[in-house]
Parts: sequence; C-alpha cells; structure tokens
Amino acid sequence: MPLDVHVVTPEREIWSGQAAMVIARGVEGEVGILPQHAPLLIRLAVGPLRIRMDGTQEAAVVDGGFLHVTTTEGVTRVDVLASYAEMAGQIDLRAAEYRVQELQRELSQR
Repeated sequence: MPLDVHVVTPEREIWSGQAAMVIARGVEGEVGILPQHAPLLIRLAVGPLRIRMDGTQEAAVVDGGFLHVTTTEGVTRVDVLASYAEMAGQIDLRAAEYRVQELQRELSQR
C-alpha cells in the first residue's frame, strides 16, 4: 500500500497524493520513509524533499518545519509541515533571488 503524503505550509497545500517513498533532510541527517514506517517526528532542515512514485519523482525545496509519520490500519501517512516549501517546477526564480538578497541583508546586520 502506498504512502499518503501531504506537504503543507501556513499559506497552502503544496502537494498531496500517494507515493512509494519520501526522502527528506532532517536536522540530524537524511531520512527515507517507506510504507509501514514506524511513527516518527523530525525537525526538517533547509533542503530538498523528494517524493517518489512508481517510475517518477517530484522534488520540492523545504525551509524548516516538521515531518510526521503515522501508520493507522495499514495506511502510512506522511505530513510535511513546512515553514516554506515550493515544488521544484514552480519556483519563481526572481522571487527566490529577492529572498536570498533579503536574507543576506539580515545576516549582514547581525
């Protein structure tokens, strides 16, 4: 049975559907989630989120948040609750460059 995956931010749902595997970067390293995974709650680091389906893969970028795994009655649900997330194919390059500049200004003021 596939994973039931939901990727959400405070503003909106980024992606939801069924997947064979989810790979995310936690603050303590990378984690792969398969069906029937043990319950898990990890803090996410800034980095890629990969959602593998049969023969295809979706990719997103995640900026912090949490990944929560539960299995109930044989169904494994993966909730990615991210501060910011965007699917790779939907990233607005200008907005991303502007955000990098904002962050660099913030860092230089510290």
